[in-house]
Amino acid sequence: MKWNIVYRETWLHHTNPTLKLIVLVFLFIAVLFVHNPNVLINFSLALLLLFMLYTGYPWKFLLLLFLPFFLIFVSTASSMMMFGEGTKTWFRWGLIHVTEESFLRGVHLGFRALSFALLGLLFSLTTRPVRLFYSLMQQLKLKPKYAYSFLAAVRLLPIMLEEFQTVHNALKVRGTASHGWMEKIKRYAIPLLSQSIRRAQRIAVAMEAKRFSSSTKRTFYYEIGFSKYDIALVALFALVAAAAYYTGVHYPYIPVTDVR
Repeated sequence: MKWNIVYRETWLHHTNPTLKLIVLVFLFIAVLFVHNPNVLINFSLALLLLFMLYTGYPWKFLLLLFLPFFLIFVSTASSMMMFGEGTKTWFRWGLIHVTEESFLRGVHLGFRALSFALLGLLFSLTTRPVRLFYSLMQQLKLKPKYAYSFLAAVRLLPIMLEEFQTVHNALKVRGTASHGWMEKIKRYAIPLLSQSIRRAQRIAVAMEAKRFSSSTKRTFYYEIGFSKYDIALVALFALVAAAAYYTGVHYPYIPVTDVR
């Protein structure tokens, strides 16, 4: 099973993965302490614009990826709106109780969840795993045995998907794919688990043979450094955060600055 998704590399793909990770983690933590829904709305819209324009993937693919997180946004916001607490009632019917306070908290919580999702999507869609772990080894001095172990694990995921498809086709040809769900689990789990154990053993032996467990200084095939794109990355996210805060405070959509 091979997924060939055509995409173009944008300037975000050429930024240093470690710096990008640090910047996005910092923004992730900063969002936790933002209690102004206007600021979060502006920040989420800016991230959505970056997500659509600078990840380099087709719009249909981006919309498909964004759909589950949009559903999380809707479910999170609506749950808080309908079952939250407050004093100024807007609507009540059975267990559903919508108040002004619960509505504002729902909007705030929903856009916070959306911001988290967009930050994660921006990082994952513009960062190749190989460049990330090479950068972690070179910039943060991550030990090669851990970095290459993670890379091997990431490489095993598509192989396991291909093996699952092979087992499924084999069972279908033999006419044994329509048994009960417990029997299906056994028929799929045993061959997949045994193949994974064998492959992991071979990878471990190969890494030991190539002295990945030693503390000797290693050279790298890919040299990951810093460039003008990293300056643009820091400047852009600083500008986005500042603009979201300024417009949220001085030109609010909602006349509330703190929903705590």
